[in-house]
Amino acid sequence: MYTETARPGAPAPESDAGTAPAAPPGETAPRIVTEDATIGYHGRVVAEHLSVAVPDGSFTAIIGPNGCGKSTVLRALSRVLPASAGRILLDGKAVGSYPPKEAARRLGLLPQSSLAPDGIRVADLVARGRAPYQNLIHQWRPSDEDAVRAALEATRLTELSGRLVAELSGGQRQRVWAAMLLAQDTPIMLLDEPTTFLDIAHQYELMELFRTLHEQGRTIVAVLHDLNQAARYADHLIVMHDGRVVTTGPPESVITAELIDEVFGLRSLVVPDPVTGTPTVVPLDPRTVTPAP
Repeated sequence: MYTETARPGAPAPESDAGTAPAAPPGETAPRIVTEDATIGYHGRVVAEHLSVAVPDGSFTAIIGPNGCGKSTVLRALSRVLPASAGRILLDGKAVGSYPPKEAARRLGLLPQSSLAPDGIRVADLVARGRAPYQNLIHQWRPSDEDAVRAALEATRLTELSGRLVAELSGGQRQRVWAAMLLAQDTPIMLLDEPTTFLDIAHQYELMELFRTLHEQGRTIVAVLHDLNQAARYADHLIVMHDGRVVTTGPPESVITAELIDEVFGLRSLVVPDPVTGTPTVVPLDPRTVTPAP
């Protein structure tokens, strides 16, 4: 999501020098990298010495228990929160060094919750996703109209385009914000719990949309609570616990019963999904499980 408002907090000085780590031969260098970053808000440190790279072109899911720092890290990647130490790089430059509109043409954020202006209609809110492409010379153009129309169609909101956002259900409003992000049309999309407020059918519908966007070449980074959705849609996982990265990698190597027990404190079986073959976490019945020594 693009906004002209100032970022909260005073950003720590970040050098524009330096580039993202070189990629192995035959691979594309990651566009988003954190280097020994310390991140937090209101004087509280949430993550320290965080070094992680998001593979370019990946569908990356950040998973972990509540309060482990997933959403905080995502906000830092989107330049909403500055790093108080270390660096966060976008395309080899400190993410905070980009002018707001240039950054908003490179990456977009779908936050957990947002407040729509009073009296705004669905199409008008979705159209705000085109703000990074407009200036005094380039005002509203046919390409902007096409982007908004496509975003409304993709999120099944065309028939609701004239409705007031305030009149919609929570799930419908979440789809409006997703449509605004689609209209922004960035190569990198950051999603903070994108299926919040959605029933199960609309959850999977939206996740399928993001999978299609990924297949079309976009880099997707999503904070997800549903481990089975993460394993089903993502090809790269970042597992966090207590403000640190526990492990990263593809779901088939990351999602194990041992990791679920260690990170989430949940005894479980990990079995193949009968439809996709991806790892599926099945909690054990605590009444029949022998406590671990």
